[in-house]
Amino acid sequence: MGEKESETAPIWGRTRQSENNNIHPMDVESSALSEQHRSQNRSRGGSYEERGRGVKEFRSWFSWLIPCFVIANVVVFVITMYVNNCPKKSGDCFAGFLGRFSFQSTRENPLLGPSSLTLRTMGGLDVKKVVEGDEGWRLLSCNWLHGGVVHLLVNMLTLLFIGMRMEREFGFIRIGLLYLISGFGGSILSALFLRSNISVGASGAVFGLLGGMLSEIFINWTIYTNKVVTIITLVLIVAVNLGLGVLPGVDNFVHIGGFATGFLLGFVLLIRPHYGWINQRSDPAAKPHKYNICQAILWTVSLLLLLGWFIAGLISLFNNVDGNKHCSWCHYLSCVPTSRWSCNREPASCTTTQLGNQLSMTCLRNGKSGSYILANSSDSRINSLCVQLCR
Repeated sequence: MGEKESETAPIWGRTRQSENNNIHPMDVESSALSEQHRSQNRSRGGSYEERGRGVKEFRSWFSWLIPCFVIANVVVFVITMYVNNCPKKSGDCFAGFLGRFSFQSTRENPLLGPSSLTLRTMGGLDVKKVVEGDEGWRLLSCNWLHGGVVHLLVNMLTLLFIGMRMEREFGFIRIGLLYLISGFGGSILSALFLRSNISVGASGAVFGLLGGMLSEIFINWTIYTNKVVTIITLVLIVAVNLGLGVLPGVDNFVHIGGFATGFLLGFVLLIRPHYGWINQRSDPAAKPHKYNICQAILWTVSLLLLLGWFIAGLISLFNNVDGNKHCSWCHYLSCVPTSRWSCNREPASCTTTQLGNQLSMTCLRNGKSGSYILANSSDSRINSLCVQLCR
């Protein structure tokens, strides 16, 4: 009876079992050959993981890049709050005991964070500045900014849970590229459809990791046994998060763009040798290809689609194309209006009149008016009052 061999699935920890049930004649010669065969199998390593140890795609990596990304996001948020300086620039602050690091009023920013003006200054995604001001770098910088503590915590906890696990399996280069390029792809789609609001956050990059996890299962299909359960689980997680993205104030386009980019990129970056190659690579008589035909097709098609998406997206963006004019229903992907909330994403805009210390203001969006006593009416303070009045 041949010995039982197992292969371990790289991320999900389930094993695939293969058993050789060849019956050998009970004589001395065949017993010796059988013993020799078992000895060779043991020397090669009986499990899929052991047989793949000498292959780059199956090394066990130390996760350090994802924690560095988390630290970088936290540091950028602290710097953003320092620049925001709510007590000096706005006056109406939440958690004033934090001093310079106190948050904008919750009426202005319920996520406990800075003002939209500060986010724009720090590199938030402002389509007008990208297209007309030649500030394309905002497509990248916006991925390192967050609208508030709540926004930051949700993204960073998700990033740690998903990203560290993937980095241990695929290494920092591939996961780092997956993270950065997915965030960039999400920014492009957001800029094409959300033309007026400031967009910030690492959500596109995080969704890119989810997309990469899903495509990794398809392109490495032969090494998984629990693939159906895993796919259903991942699809449900993504569906729930995208469903929450239709609430007002959430940029679901960056989620969709990041996920789609990560899904295609996963076929390119996360490909592994198929089961047959690992099983037979030590056999001098067999010369299997490292990747099977399905893997080669998926890799090629995904790379072409990815390149096409980036080229078409960037050309459309810098030619100031408004995606909503070419897709009348696409705005529902990011916000579905109900009787309880509006999906009006136009930026707050107000007319102001200053008479001595009295500031009169009218919101152009909803027609509301207000009067305020201000000794020093800074631009930041006026913008903060306008945002509150237009809510």
